[in-house]
Amino acid sequence: MKILETTSAPGAIGPYSQGYEVNGFIFTSGQIPVDPATGEVPQGITAQATQSCKNVGAILESAGVDYSKVVKTTCFLADMGDFTAFNEVYAQYFTSKPARSCVAVKALPKGVLCEIEAIAVK
Repeated sequence: MKILETTSAPGAIGPYSQGYEVNGFIFTSGQIPVDPATGEVPQGITAQATQSCKNVGAILESAGVDYSKVVKTTCFLADMGDFTAFNEVYAQYFTSKPARSCVAVKALPKGVLCEIEAIAVK
């Protein structure tokens, strides 16, 4: 098992890792839309979905893969009313159309609107 860690994605805000590589699989922790350079959260679902996707991409890159190797994502939305706008951004990054679950949750860390986690193959 190899812990994945990059400064190109936000550091963990709790007792967990950004990701793991295990037996040819990459598992990312859920990525909220925190800009790793500033620690700030952008406003609005489009900007937040974009930042969450970029954060997932940074962890994938640290493992030597890209979005095309993602086989499964789980997406969390604070408001299902953001589903369409979220999908418009998500589709630009996850062009291989991995399997996905997308659920509404009561709240997310730091009051963000979305969070994305991914599983990829090496």
